[in-house]
Amino acid sequence: MAFDGTWKVDRNENYDKFMEAMGIGMMKRKLGAHDNLKITIQQNGNKFNVKEASNFRNIELEFTLGVSFEYSLADGTELFGAWNLEGNKLVATFTRKDNGKLLKATREIVGDELVQTYVYEGVESKRFFKR
Repeated sequence: MAFDGTWKVDRNENYDKFMEAMGIGMMKRKLGAHDNLKITIQQNGNKFNVKEASNFRNIELEFTLGVSFEYSLADGTELFGAWNLEGNKLVATFTRKDNGKLLKATREIVGDELVQTYVYEGVESKRFFKR
């Protein structure tokens, strides 16, 4: 599958503004910009196993396309939502448990990169990963 592999963050676009919109304080934003995030994705049909390793935490989650699940961001923000496949993009809408606001996320392969896009309160950010 196209998403399968281990991806290491290479660069960010507008990530600080996104984290600020999410309500993350300045110190955590500075640390988050240099988290050295590595994502390992394994797809088996509609099921995904994702391992996230960074300077702050290591987690493993499993999800099935179209099935809602709960997830916590590195700063502790709790969300629930589901990933879906739209064409060759993984698209998710998550709802924050604390304020009910939506976080939209997409993952797509562009060239030799995994591009992860977040949109929250009108602020868009991208993170670019390389194998």
